[in-house]
Amino acid sequence: MPTSKFCMMPENTGRIVHSPWFHRFIIATIILAGVLAGIETNAAVVAAHGPVLRALDAIVLAIFIIEALLKLTAHAPRPWNYFRDGWNVFDFTVIVLCLLPMDSQFAVVLRLGRTLRLLRLVSALPKLQLLVGALIKSFSSMGYVGLLLGIMFYIYAIAGVHLFGGHDKEHFGSLSQAFLTLFQTITLDDWKFLFASAKGSSPAIAAAYFVSFILLGTMIMLNLFIGIIMNSMSEMHDELEEQARAKQNIEGNDTVLNDLAALDQQLSALQSQLINLRGKLTHDRH
Repeated sequence: MPTSKFCMMPENTGRIVHSPWFHRFIIATIILAGVLAGIETNAAVVAAHGPVLRALDAIVLAIFIIEALLKLTAHAPRPWNYFRDGWNVFDFTVIVLCLLPMDSQFAVVLRLGRTLRLLRLVSALPKLQLLVGALIKSFSSMGYVGLLLGIMFYIYAIAGVHLFGGHDKEHFGSLSQAFLTLFQTITLDDWKFLFASAKGSSPAIAAAYFVSFILLGTMIMLNLFIGIIMNSMSEMHDELEEQARAKQNIEGNDTVLNDLAALDQQLSALQSQLINLRGKLTHDRH
């Protein structure tokens, strides 16, 4: 029976870790950690309420450590499975950074770790995981779109130097200045002023230059980025659903194995009781 209780411990811990109230409690703790990181940037507040802030920070760190220990226990007897999830590795890294000594060369890293605790909202909220996962997944495709955008920038920068360099040296006097001007144009930040500065040489050419660049850069290229991200989000959503189904199957198999183990122990106990009864009956007959 003690062995059975030990086997049930990870299951009970898993129920706690995956319970809604525990999830909401961790989210509230992460938000508190973010608020504390912001308050600690105010030197006057830190000087007035330093002990209280340090105590709250210690409580937050203790909660995160307990959460990590509970998750490790929930993966028993294979606790290393905890590190197979990238978000768990991130959470564990943040805890390690926060455990570094404050009064040492690691002070800057420690403050950075305290700031990164707010990013734990990504690991705590599945919808944010979906967004971040989609962004990471789209990096490979974005690279080709970024290369195409870079080629377009290069062509338009060279053309801008030749077309407007003699008249508008401030914005198209060199290739580097033309790149900065085009970057400002693609963000649509006061591009009318840039157009007014360049149209002195030829208003028609300047209009065709800026309008075509804005259409290609802002309308087409950025829409390509959005399309890639949306496609990656769809793929990431399908992957998360598949992982959830696989996790449910694994948990179901573990439950079945635990039930079979419990039944096996009960059968063994019944067999031992039958043997004892048979022995008593045999002894009574004699």
